[in-house]
Amino acid sequence: MEEFLKGLMLEYQEYAYIVLFVWCLIEGEIGLILAGVMAHSGYINLPISIVVAGIGAFCGDQFYFFIGRYNKKFITNKLSSQKRKFAIAHLLLQKYDWWIIFFQRYIYGFRAIIPMSIGITRYDQKKFAFINLISSFSWAFLTIILAWYFGDEIWHFVNFIEKHWYIALPVIVLFFGLLFYGFKQMEKAFLKKKK
Repeated sequence: MEEFLKGLMLEYQEYAYIVLFVWCLIEGEIGLILAGVMAHSGYINLPISIVVAGIGAFCGDQFYFFIGRYNKKFITNKLSSQKRKFAIAHLLLQKYDWWIIFFQRYIYGFRAIIPMSIGITRYDQKKFAFINLISSFSWAFLTIILAWYFGDEIWHFVNFIEKHWYIALPVIVLFFGLLFYGFKQMEKAFLKKKK
């Protein structure tokens, strides 16, 4: 599997920065880890990948913010199933102000919701953009640098998963299941506390 992934990276490395930018517009963590591993293996440039990822993350969150600012009807109609998350995002903004903007990309399930819900409010867009810029580049730098530094260990982990998938798969499913359950419990507790 390691050789297959390295072959893919080598074959498509000229598109790596484009893929990284688009990936960070939408989501990010896995793309950042791949970028760090590719930089570790010498396929792409480390500083350029950090800049590309930071710009992608910044643009993505600005886009979500402006959806909230100028398309409130779209949000209320199309995202009605997410009302609970929007309520939590508003409460988080009231309680933590700019800290929630800085850390929102680390909160599972809220990456797009928090910028949109902040856009709906009268929050100053220049202040949001400034905090978002610092947050985006900090997130890109930390994640890519860690993946770059632990590049060999990540390849060993990939090889372990390939050889011992029957052990790794349940552990990964359990980990993400517990993560999802934990965030759901935090959501419930936060809403209950505010009522």
